[in-house]
Parts: sequence; C-alpha cells; structure tokens
Amino acid sequence: MTVKAVCRWLLALTLVGVAAPPRAVPTFALDQDTAEVARLIKALDLRPGSVVAEIGAGDGELTMAVARIVGETGRVFSNELNEAKLAALTAKMAVGRAGNVTVIEGRANTTSLPDQCCDGIFMRDVYHHFSDPAAMNASIIRALRPGGRLVILEFGPPPGSESADVRRRGEDGQHGITPATLERELEAAGFMIESTEQYGFRSSITVARRP
Repeated sequence: MTVKAVCRWLLALTLVGVAAPPRAVPTFALDQDTAEVARLIKALDLRPGSVVAEIGAGDGELTMAVARIVGETGRVFSNELNEAKLAALTAKMAVGRAGNVTVIEGRANTTSLPDQCCDGIFMRDVYHHFSDPAAMNASIIRALRPGGRLVILEFGPPPGSESADVRRRGEDGQHGITPATLERELEAAGFMIESTEQYGFRSSITVARRP
C-alpha cells in the first residue's frame, strides 16, 4: 500500500468511521499523525496479524491507529510508565473497543515486554527521554523476534547542542537526539541499522533490525 493510499484510507476512517465503530474514530491531527502512521505502516510492514508494541504510548493515538491496521488477528502492546497514564490508556482502549491492545507497565530500564513477543516495536519522541538507553535497548531487542524491526521517530536538538549526558537530553536548548548518536547506541545493543531518513524540522525516522 502506498503512502498516499494510506493517507486517503486514514482520512476516510476519520471522516466517516469506515471499518471502525463510531466511538473508535481517531481524533489525532491528520497533518502529523496520519503521516507518521503511514511511515510506520511502511517501515514495520504492518498488516493484519502483525504483533507490535509501542514504547511510551502517551495518549494512545498511535496505538489505536496501529491496532486497527493489525486487526483482530494481530496484537499491540501499549507501554507506559506511571499509573495515571496506564489508567488513561486502558480507559481509552476500552472506549475505542480495541480488544487487540494489551496495556503494559514499563520501567525506566525495561519495557516489561515478554521475550520475542513482537514482529516490530515503535516509539515516537520517546527515545531521548531514556535515562538508561543501554538497558532499554537490551530489553527492546529481547522483545523482538529474530528479524524483527525497531522504528524510532525522533527529533534532533539545535545544531551543535546535543548533550553528552543522556539525563539532559530532555532539557531546553539541547532537547532531542541526533540520528548519528541514535544509530551508534542501537548498534552497540546489537541492532543492524537499515535506514535513517530526516524530514521536516529536525525530525527523523530510524529503522533498525534484530539479526
């Protein structure tokens, strides 16, 4: 399915609720989220029956969109950290009738995902918040099946201002992570980098694979 076709399909879902119960119609902004869902479909080769996980699911909009794509025969693990976010995610999936979504409580150094449970794992604007990237990457690679893909949507800091301290990557003036640093940390964890594409305002998508 082409990116243009995906965008038209998601727009149709949003406007008329095709193939989804009325309460499950997505509410995310089409100009950003629809484009990023299209990138995920292509990078993860999403299809009915796929088993994937989102790390740091936030408001759950990407989880919900991906859950529709993988369908009843697929599964999405939706990961968040604190009780309030977990409760909100669980409630949103219930309202959206997303019975193929499992909400999982993560930790600062682990995804809490079962070993080799996923065909693919993705995250958006989350990686630069990892306080222990090495531990998280080790947990992520364990959760992927051999050949499984990791897709990271990220943004970079202002040119020349990337923090050498991982704990400060979320601070103003140095907020974000460069693709080069991201690739280096993933390779150190055993991932094979397939591609990195930069787009928009310091945004990037990196695709890596578990050997």
